[in-house]
Amino acid sequence: MADIEEARKAFDRYDADGDGFITAAEYKTAMAQMGDWNVTESVAEAVIASQDTDEDKLLSFDEFWGHLNKA
Repeated sequence: MADIEEARKAFDRYDADGDGFITAAEYKTAMAQMGDWNVTESVAEAVIASQDTDEDKLLSFDEFWGHLNKA
């Protein structure tokens, strides 16, 4: 099981505008800032979609946390 405080810090690194959701564009930008220039818009969209349980094209902290704790 992941540590919720560490998960919140990680989530906040991706949530650039602080609105409580990670968009594909925010994910792509964060990955580039961490040195991964291979994440394209379509890859970012796929990553978000794979964890987006309510299919709103946004990743909430609850969805992020749930993905981290999958058995």
